Amino acid sequence: MTREAVARGWHHRVAYKWIALSNTTLGVLMASINATILIIALPAIFRGIDVNPLVPGQTGLLLWVLMGFNMATTVFLVTFGRISDTYGRVRLYNLGFAVFTAGSILLYLTPGTGLAGEWQLIVFRFIQGIGSAFLFANSMAILTDAFPPEERGFALGLNQIAGIGGSVIGLVVGGLLASVDWRLVFLVSVPIGLAGTVWAYVALRELATTRESTRIDVWGNLTLGLGLVGVLVGLTYGIIPYGHANMGWGNPFVRVALAGGVLFLVLFVLVERRVEEPLFHLELFRNRAFSAGNVAGFLAAVARGGLQFMIIIWLQGIWLPLHGVSYADTPLQAGIDTLPQMIGFLVAGPVSGRLSDRYGARWFGFAGMLVSALGFLLLGTLPADFSYWTFACYLFLVGAGMGLFAAPNSSAIMSSLPPRFRGVGSGMRATFQNGGMMVSMGIFFSIVISVLAAKLPPSLTHSLTAFGLPAPVARGIAHLPPTAMLFAALLGYNPMAHLLPAAVQAHLPAAKLHVLTGERFFPGLIATPFMQALRVVFDFSLAMSLVAAVASLLRGGRFIYDEAAAPATPGERTRWLALATAAAYLARGGARPTASREEQERLVRALALLALLLGRSDLARTLAAPPPERADVPREPRPAAPRDPG
Repeated sequence: MTREAVARGWHHRVAYKWIALSNTTLGVLMASINATILIIALPAIFRGIDVNPLVPGQTGLLLWVLMGFNMATTVFLVTFGRISDTYGRVRLYNLGFAVFTAGSILLYLTPGTGLAGEWQLIVFRFIQGIGSAFLFANSMAILTDAFPPEERGFALGLNQIAGIGGSVIGLVVGGLLASVDWRLVFLVSVPIGLAGTVWAYVALRELATTRESTRIDVWGNLTLGLGLVGVLVGLTYGIIPYGHANMGWGNPFVRVALAGGVLFLVLFVLVERRVEEPLFHLELFRNRAFSAGNVAGFLAAVARGGLQFMIIIWLQGIWLPLHGVSYADTPLQAGIDTLPQMIGFLVAGPVSGRLSDRYGARWFGFAGMLVSALGFLLLGTLPADFSYWTFACYLFLVGAGMGLFAAPNSSAIMSSLPPRFRGVGSGMRATFQNGGMMVSMGIFFSIVISVLAAKLPPSLTHSLTAFGLPAPVARGIAHLPPTAMLFAALLGYNPMAHLLPAAVQAHLPAAKLHVLTGERFFPGLIATPFMQALRVVFDFSLAMSLVAAVASLLRGGRFIYDEAAAPATPGERTRWLALATAAAYLARGGARPTASREEQERLVRALALLALLLGRSDLARTLAAPPPERADVPREPRPAAPRDPG
């Protein structure tokens, strides 16, 4: 039986839109789970390849293992979206499933140990990230093609749930599988990827009209790729200690990377304005629904992007140890304790998506960001040792607010795009979102490290000398960069056990060593300065949420791109405007009081076409509406509203 025959059989039994929704949701869920699955599983993975991630020089590689996947995904999103618009979204989406699965198999088979094994993990995660970029760039475009405008919000809402919910599920799944065997963390994606690849190949079909591009925008691809790489690498290395500094923002490499990245992004804009067939049509940003939606999405990502790491460090480094949970068990328990955020998203996302199909995205996006802002405000009022159910309620509010916002915002962005640009437009939307999350990570860690560097050394020096450590040793430990403590807590290691030199531990009385490396000493030491930093982080997230709410309002009323009412390219739009203006001029005689009915209708038709091309569809409908009936004059039919053939 051929692929087409199997597909026809499925489509007879199940509407194609549901096949597209289930398959793309599976792909996004798999990619999202893998974006965070390593956070909890890293200690088991590093033990498996015989690496200590906390020894000097390992911080950079640790960050590449953690963030290389997201970096590869972010860099290629727009490029892959543009290629998909040209050669077929379903074809490239299916390729993404296959590449992602290949990366998962390579990760499962990682042969090396030590430094070689670590670099193999980084390379194979990059391959996974490339497959993820194909999936993210095309999933929403495929759904937008498959669903009518009145159902897109609901469909994209479910897809968004898979995306954000998967990032929380990844924490729990990673912890559970790592407790059995670290290789299972990567193997779990293989059967899903194989099934998804076959399913997508057999069941999905191309609905969009592809057009062969005569030229590849080499300079556009190059400048955008180098710009994103420069900015993301600079943000990553900016939080790594440099010399005697606690962070790397003074590192010449970081400054060059950031400045070069920004320069290449500016060059990208200049290139795209001049090439005949650009990678991304910047004219799309003139569409208020598209531009305001992307700005709001970027700000929302900045508000929540680093939140997951901050909450995990809070739980693993302070709250769970204070409640008797050993450091080795904190990663899995922290993943479970963050589930209320996902539940909030699960509850609000589909409802908001369905309602936005009827009433538009503007007010739902606004309300969602206000709810998230309230959640951040309330989280900032909690002490270090909080009541879990209060914490869970506040985290649920943040998740519910993001759920209210995400589905309508994505639906509004995708519905505002011409069909031929949905792939690259979806890639740009995802780039704004992923880029916002990377920016958030840099800002959040910088805030926390800065506050800890200022507040922690005096209290740490006092506490260590009180336990009998020599003052020079105590000061040396106290002035170590706080990054080591944060990553130790994040990875489920006992921070004090790694900060105290082995020689010092050997000479300390057993009772004092037990207290210093116990589950309460470090949390009690770090709680006050960490909470001061965390409140600054929550205030920043609150501010970003409020600005995102304003950006959501600026998107205007509900707007759905009418394929029959807009020209294909800016050049065609200019030609149609010229023709409509000429037609209106030639039909000007219809404005005379003595004009015949035919002359009047010719003028109305020309003016309605001109209004439509100028974006005044309301005026076009008014012009084409039949006049009020009069009792003494028989009513003749008026012409229908003109439709732009582009």
